Amino acid sequence: MPSFLIRFVRKALRACLSRTTSPPWEATVAKNAVAREGLIRIGRIFELDASWKKKPPSEIKQLRAAFLKPHVDSFFEWVEQQRPTFKGERGFVRSALEYSHNQKHALVRFFDDGRLVLTNNGAERAIKRVALGRKAWLFCGSDDHAKSTAALFSLVASARLHAIDPEEYLRCLIRLVPLWPQDRMLELAPLFWKRTLARLDPNALLAELGPIHIPVDPLDTSGSPEQQTRAG
Repeated sequence: MPSFLIRFVRKALRACLSRTTSPPWEATVAKNAVAREGLIRIGRIFELDASWKKKPPSEIKQLRAAFLKPHVDSFFEWVEQQRPTFKGERGFVRSALEYSHNQKHALVRFFDDGRLVLTNNGAERAIKRVALGRKAWLFCGSDDHAKSTAALFSLVASARLHAIDPEEYLRCLIRLVPLWPQDRMLELAPLFWKRTLARLDPNALLAELGPIHIPVDPLDTSGSPEQQTRAG
């Protein structure tokens, strides 16, 4: 989910930075009232949402609808009021206002699910390794190798998302994939891994060779991702 909050803060700050030795915040307050108000509005949204951080997703969704939505609606109304003022200008404040206007539908997605956060920092951190290393991985050898590489990156990222040690997870996959029923491979996905692991003999799994008892009864992989996460 894109983050209008972080993008707006960054662009507003950059728009207001002077070439003097003044700190960024001082420059913001002194040089651009619109940027200052944008930061205040965004700070209020962040502060309010942070007060519910430890509550369950279902309750967060209700609280956002009741208390956060008026602030977000007010922010977008303010954006529409400011856009005509900066229509003929160039700069980061105008870019931030236009971005907020154009991407409004996507930017309020966090109201749909209490598990969604107001920033996309987690996603950016997850893809940072790929972005930094893609020049080194430019030549995969073939299209098939490139697809395999993408699949491997997806597995590692998903493992981290579900708090699973990627190296240990991949080691276990190498042991289990040749033995696991083809029509039940979904049980080995990171989403179901903790539940699958609990059904296996840990000593047999640690051994480099030897038989592993595969549970006869299939694991229940139905239901929504949120339900599966709670079950795990």
